[in-house]
Amino acid sequence: MTRPVKYAIGIIGAFVLVIVGLLTMSAVGEEEPPPPTAQGESQLVREDSHVLGEEGDSEVTFVEFLDFECEACRAAYPAIEQLREDYAGQVTFVARYFPMPGHFNAERAARAVEAAAQQGKFEDMYHRMYETQEQWGEQQMPLDDLFRSYAEDLGLDMDAYDAVYADPVTAARIKKDQDDGIALGVQGTPTFFVNDDRLEPRTYDDLTDALDDALDN
Repeated sequence: MTRPVKYAIGIIGAFVLVIVGLLTMSAVGEEEPPPPTAQGESQLVREDSHVLGEEGDSEVTFVEFLDFECEACRAAYPAIEQLREDYAGQVTFVARYFPMPGHFNAERAARAVEAAAQQGKFEDMYHRMYETQEQWGEQQMPLDDLFRSYAEDLGLDMDAYDAVYADPVTAARIKKDQDDGIALGVQGTPTFFVNDDRLEPRTYDDLTDALDDALDN
């Protein structure tokens, strides 16, 4: 990618993050996160947390708590992809589930992504959910069959997919992410952390500044 193109994307990202901030504040005001449940010590990253791409060479980790039905998460998606390109090999990017209760299919989407992850296709399904969100988001009917069609498109073993999708262990895996997020102060999506610091970005530069500072320390 040429420098002018990267610069243009960065500018777009700056505006995206302003919109994200507004959408997130609206989402937090309208929806209450699920109540915390008793568990062990909360963790920002667990052994089973999903890494996007390759782990970075440094100890800097960027974590996003996300909801695949969240419009603000979809708005931030291009900016996160740009961060991944700009900091490839330096920063480890981690995605954690945080489906909001007001989104009818958010938890189903997370289970579909997790079922794909069990066959090594986490990132493929992650991309598919955001790229198709306008088609399925905000619908008040179960879309299990639609998500299953995405798995078929990815060439997954459908018997294995169905088993994982319906397994209570999968739902518990997603809720564990939610519980960790709540314990860490997450109230809406997307919520970003760089190492242990929760960010409140308003521009794309706020994200890059946080990563640059972490890399310099």
